[in-house]
Amino acid sequence: MRLPALLLALLAAGCSGAPAQLAHPAAQSGIMLKGSGEFSTNDPDIITYDRGLVPVGAQANVTSESTAGRTLTSLVVENFRPGRAYGAHLHTKPCGTKGEDAGPHYQHVPGQVSTASEVWLDFTTDESGAGHASARHDWSLDSTRLPRSLIVHARPTTTSGPDIGMAGDRAACLTLK
Repeated sequence: MRLPALLLALLAAGCSGAPAQLAHPAAQSGIMLKGSGEFSTNDPDIITYDRGLVPVGAQANVTSESTAGRTLTSLVVENFRPGRAYGAHLHTKPCGTKGEDAGPHYQHVPGQVSTASEVWLDFTTDESGAGHASARHDWSLDSTRLPRSLIVHARPTTTSGPDIGMAGDRAACLTLK
């Protein structure tokens, strides 16, 4: 019978003065990923692939914080093309010299393409080129499989049909740390 062994382990942890670890450690302590800066040609962590869509002087700041079974991801951009809609998603790998280097979209549930499993941060810039987006999810990031970048796409994300999750060419990338 397994119950007595579990009870004995819980009692031993309580008697030792050490707190019992019943929840996943990442859910208790939290995970914070960040990336920010000005898109340039000399920083491997913040790269522009299309200067027509992400011009010189464009900046971005992204944070993804996961605590207590929830994840909040926020994106703020400045000096992008004014009055334009973009798609933006978290991806599985860091930025590289080509947009494809960032890998596919990060999916909390692998193989599930949806706003429930992926982090979509589409935004439209105002007349000064500023924009923002946020996404909330009722799940925590897994410390063994984290998103590693944010890709800004050329178009807003397709939300239904056979092209769901697609957002056009990769215009820029920001590595998360």
